[in-house]
Amino acid sequence: MNKLKDLREKYHVPAPRYTSYPTVPFWDEQTFSREGWLKSVRETFSSAASAEEGISLYIHLPFCESLCTYCGCNTRITKNHAVELPYLQAVLREYDLYVDTLGETPLIREIHLGGGTPTFFSAENLCLLINGIMEKSVLHQDAEFSFEAHPGNTTAAHLRDLYKLGFKRLSLGIQDFDPAVQLMINRIQTVEEVAHITELARQIGYTSVNYDLIYGLPVQQLAGLEETIKSVLELRPDRIAFYSYAHVPWVKPGQRRYTEEHLPEPALKQQLYEMGREMLSRGGYTEIGMDHFTLKTDSLYHAAMSGKLHRNFMGYTHQSTKLMIGLGVSSISDSWAGFAQNVKKVEDYIALTAKGEIPVFKGHLLNEEDLLIRKHILQLMCHGKTILTEQELIHPAISAGLERMKSLSADGLVTVNRNELEVTPDGKRFLRNICMAFDARLWATRQQTRLFSMAD
Repeated sequence: MNKLKDLREKYHVPAPRYTSYPTVPFWDEQTFSREGWLKSVRETFSSAASAEEGISLYIHLPFCESLCTYCGCNTRITKNHAVELPYLQAVLREYDLYVDTLGETPLIREIHLGGGTPTFFSAENLCLLINGIMEKSVLHQDAEFSFEAHPGNTTAAHLRDLYKLGFKRLSLGIQDFDPAVQLMINRIQTVEEVAHITELARQIGYTSVNYDLIYGLPVQQLAGLEETIKSVLELRPDRIAFYSYAHVPWVKPGQRRYTEEHLPEPALKQQLYEMGREMLSRGGYTEIGMDHFTLKTDSLYHAAMSGKLHRNFMGYTHQSTKLMIGLGVSSISDSWAGFAQNVKKVEDYIALTAKGEIPVFKGHLLNEEDLLIRKHILQLMCHGKTILTEQELIHPAISAGLERMKSLSADGLVTVNRNELEVTPDGKRFLRNICMAFDARLWATRQQTRLFSMAD
């Protein structure tokens, strides 16, 4: 344990979560253009692989009735539900613009509704959204639809109506059941509310229920998190995402409700993580990739065991598509050869779609080196190992990464056997640090400002 403590201190540095490479702060916005982005979308869509595998859609629904102060998402706080229809009409306009760009009817493999709070929207309006999407689409035979739900406002109508449209998985944001933590982060839901939604979803036929938990939250203590995880283990969700709290008040002013003095000290935060990890493991959950735990009956577990696990801006998924289109304010799209992000203000988003413009405002078109590094970081994040070709071994970016990897190897976090890298069991705790060794754009800038949350 002392060795682990020393390693935690050594690698306690800001690090990306690597839902993309390059990460957003290192996008080359100077060479990005809307025309170049749409060209990459068309090229990826028209490839034989994409034609067969289909595309993924992420739809960002930003509205919430109250602000959860820990949240790092792009949200709009309002109790005015008259905002629902104008926003959804803009999302459908944006999808129409992409369909026109593609020139053919898209084959939908995956839809995820994120937020914000998707269940802020009425069940009727969410059905209007999905039906509007599917009128211009074809459904893949292996399609999977999922949505994020707030236990406090998710109704039976939400669950039943979305299930009829093909939704079989939902994710509940719990974070912590400790009342003191909930009060501090303004996220109030009881064990009973969560149990009710979970049981109802299963009765309706949902095949996968995910819970989000966070360690490192303000005033969080070992006893409180232990009770939370005990309750979670009794409810037996199919998946659990166990994240480190990202304290970025310079980005998210809502986090200024508390100060760093309210946050667990690094030693306590480490204990929170280790306790949670051990409890989930003893409770029958298998650690998948980074921050995720699943039952052996879940599709994410089977994807990991069969080498089909994938990671994108939506997180880990068993559905792998080269083209992911993000709809809605601030959504990020991925054509594999490029990334693009939509404007961040609701008013700007609605205005641009009304003018017939795809509302991207920044992005990055990947060069050959980016694609090479992306491939290996994705392999490490999903499978815990990667194999380099002889030609890749002599690539300057890869050889520099291998040089930086020596310290991690000496600490027993990764094994390097010439062209094969594999994360060790201890190294799983430091996956972000391991991937960071290959992050050529980060090392090239050596930027000193705080762009990311701490790696633990």
